[in-house]
Amino acid sequence: MYELIRAGASTWYFQCPAKIGVWRANERDVYLIDSGGDKDAGRSVLKILNEQGWRLKGILNTHSNADHVGGNRYLQDKTGCKAFACGAEAALTRRPLLEPSLIYGGYPFRELRGKFLMAKPSDALDIGDEAFPKEIEVIPLPGHFIDMVGFRTPDDVVFLADCIASRETIQKYGVTFLYDVGAQLKTLDMVEQMEAAMFVPAHAEASADVKHLVRVNRLKILEIADRLLELCRTPMMFEDILQGIFAHHQLTMNAAQYVLVGSTVRSYLSWLRDTGRLTIDYTDNKMLWTAMH
Repeated sequence: MYELIRAGASTWYFQCPAKIGVWRANERDVYLIDSGGDKDAGRSVLKILNEQGWRLKGILNTHSNADHVGGNRYLQDKTGCKAFACGAEAALTRRPLLEPSLIYGGYPFRELRGKFLMAKPSDALDIGDEAFPKEIEVIPLPGHFIDMVGFRTPDDVVFLADCIASRETIQKYGVTFLYDVGAQLKTLDMVEQMEAAMFVPAHAEASADVKHLVRVNRLKILEIADRLLELCRTPMMFEDILQGIFAHHQLTMNAAQYVLVGSTVRSYLSWLRDTGRLTIDYTDNKMLWTAMH
């Protein structure tokens, strides 16, 4: 855990649950790409940076999910470094209660206010701030989350954040979290055409070629959409649809899975409604989703 692996002439990543990138701007100063899930992640990373004789200059956050910004607070307290995120992601990093609120759809009950969904607040500047390193290319990757981005370092290493999941993750969970299904499909199309010396997804193995994995992710999205349409051949309420998805993928419901899978299913339903494949009816004060025939 937290093994430092070289990915390019001036770029490394930490092998950890959500990969953390390291770009060395000069002999002394480095930038992290994401910071891990909590202060323990931040502590582990900072220890290794210090052993290398590197000074942490800043954190480039791909998005505001807790497993990517959870180390920010500790690292900022210890080093005074700046952190950067894009648009709404910067706002959610500063106000992390917004994340479980958004995913749940209301004020989150206490099981949703732990570090799994809600990081400690940290100062985050927008990536348009003049202090953001100009050598880094910002790559918009919307879909998994609102304003998620990836980064390309000067030595052509691309950090893809959560835009593609590993085959193992897809097989284990079946339904991986998505905020905007239509945007995710467009992002996958774009990533499939990209070239780089090395790609580093946060939750899949680093590789010089991710095209096949992109296709695996796309096929899973389309499979889930088809399953939802099959479930909605007769009018169904949301909770019944969600139960059908859990049963189909043999998932076990708990608080975190309820909101993550539930929020994702709502996003699929919205996309299918907006693309004309589902209708909504209101009967006996129930909202019913029905597939178009």
